[in-house]
Amino acid sequence: MARDKISMPSGIGGLVRYFDEYKSKIEFKPGHIIVLTVIVILIMVFLYTYGNRLLGI
Repeated sequence: MARDKISMPSGIGGLVRYFDEYKSKIEFKPGHIIVLTVIVILIMVFLYTYGNRLLGI
C-alpha cells in the first residue's frame, strides 16, 4: 500500500491565496458600519412608532 501513496509538492501544498489576487475598491471602516446600523435602527423605530400616522395606513 505504500506504493499507492500520492505525494504533494512541498511548495504550497495545493493552497491558493485568493485575498492576494483581488482587492475591493469599496472599503468600510468598522465605525461606519456601526453608525449605519444605528441610523437604520432609529429609522425603523421611528417608522414603527409614527409610520401609521405619517403614511395614513
